[in-house]
Amino acid sequence: MSDTATNPVNPYLRLERMPSIWCPGCGIGTSVNCFARALTQAKLDLKMTSIVSGIGCTGRVSGYMSLDSFHTTHGRAIPFATGLKLANPDLNVIVYSGEGDLMAIGGNHFIHAARRNMDLLVVCVNNFTYGMTGGQVSPTSPGGATYTTAPFGQFEEPFNLPHLADSCGAVYVSRWTTFHVRQLTKSMREAMTKKGFRFIEVISPCPTLYQRRNKLGDGLDAMKFYKESSVVKNGADTRDLNIGFQTPITVGNFVNRSRPSFIEAQNKRYTEVFGPSYKPYPEGPHGNGANA
Repeated sequence: MSDTATNPVNPYLRLERMPSIWCPGCGIGTSVNCFARALTQAKLDLKMTSIVSGIGCTGRVSGYMSLDSFHTTHGRAIPFATGLKLANPDLNVIVYSGEGDLMAIGGNHFIHAARRNMDLLVVCVNNFTYGMTGGQVSPTSPGGATYTTAPFGQFEEPFNLPHLADSCGAVYVSRWTTFHVRQLTKSMREAMTKKGFRFIEVISPCPTLYQRRNKLGDGLDAMKFYKESSVVKNGADTRDLNIGFQTPITVGNFVNRSRPSFIEAQNKRYTEVFGPSYKPYPEGPHGNGANA
């Protein structure tokens, strides 16, 4: 009998695919560790839980999780996840991807899924760059930082992701760094047990491209920066959550509200028009979206 301790997240991983492709010091693996622990704490039925991702470094998460996993085309994780949820409303559907995939080519899908309050949890790992394709400017790249596509400094206004999610109607919005593992795990657990469009931003290091190009050190240096420069402000006004180049980062749980999900709103409308017996998405176990 072996006395070797087993990592508690191992049951959630496809260990035959390890080691991962992620660079030393990358924070995506840390976020996955938090995610696996949140799955345990939330007590989700893993047979009814699906994870969807797009293209990019974070997009590989779906391939490493021992869940029903879908690796979609660039920017299309949210519409694919929407289709899963509408086809089987009983599924717990989680989108896990990066800011380039979700907020650039996938940005239109993000704002409308939030507006509709589609019942999805969206986890966005934000490392301020396109890490898989050479270190180009992304939608969240802070002003003044240098990139392969901005060698003299990025000058465009970056997205404030919590404010974008909030203003589009998300019912749960939080941001943590990969230093804040306990807080991130707790936020993921809370979001897993809530209905509607939920959004969690995870600030993560990219030592190979973003930090090296900007002379910010390695992954450990990034973690020290997160520790020293993060300011916890639960309930902060999301309009004030912009992130500059090496400026303090406001983290916390910012939005936690309730409003009817897309399916609930559609059921309500159709019963008002056609009568209480008509529900496009019937309630109960394993509803398939068909009207009885």
